[in-house]
Amino acid sequence: MPDPDPKAEEFVVLLARHERLLGAYVMTMVPLPADADDILQEAKVVMWHAFAHFELGTNFAAWARKVCFHQVLAFRKRRHRDRLVFSDDFIQAVADEMDQAGDALVQRERALHGCLAKLSTEHRRVLELRYHENLDIEDMAMRLGRTSTALYRLLSRIRQSLHGCITQSLAATHDA
Repeated sequence: MPDPDPKAEEFVVLLARHERLLGAYVMTMVPLPADADDILQEAKVVMWHAFAHFELGTNFAAWARKVCFHQVLAFRKRRHRDRLVFSDDFIQAVADEMDQAGDALVQRERALHGCLAKLSTEHRRVLELRYHENLDIEDMAMRLGRTSTALYRLLSRIRQSLHGCITQSLAATHDA
């Protein structure tokens, strides 16, 4: 079995990390979710073919948003006959706004991951049960041997702690 292409692996990792944000980005420019899904799929194919020209270490999210933006424009040209079409100026304004918001979301996500790493194993486990396994408080209480009230309080403290940590992390990033 041949060794996997490290560039291909990097593409998959970067795309997986940014896929939700790219989907949200496309959704802001296209009125129908099914169309947004089609555009995102087309953009992924374009990104895959163009990834050889992407310089690792640069801003993947910005590059990927630009590919998605051009796919939205191509889609609009194909669908020009439709009644509900946004103007090019509107699409550009939304794209510009999402570029700014997208970078902020990436910074917040990085801060969140850093703050999650600082939590105790127990607190990370509580968050995992609640948000990854989607357990309700009663099921969590049974699994962890705690009362529902105690878990509500613990989750509240964890959320407050994460909020404070993220706020401090973002402030430190902006000051740097």
